[in-house]
Amino acid sequence: MADLSHVLEAAMHRRHLSVQALADRTGIRTPRIRAFVQDGTAGPIHPTDQELHELAHALDLPLPEVLPGADLAGVPDT
Repeated sequence: MADLSHVLEAAMHRRHLSVQALADRTGIRTPRIRAFVQDGTAGPIHPTDQELHELAHALDLPLPEVLPGADLAGVPDT
């Protein structure tokens, strides 16, 4: 499974979205999205489940694609 940073970067590139545009679509602050794109889940800032759901929805990605290494038991797909 691809790292979150690669998934976000590729999806943003395919949709011609900047970090700011993704922040506008999700309501997630720009510095947090920038950290997710740069560091994925390995950085000091970790995305919440809600943020991962919002990112998946905004980028039209299946939820499991943005939940690298997460336990998906009981997590509803969007």
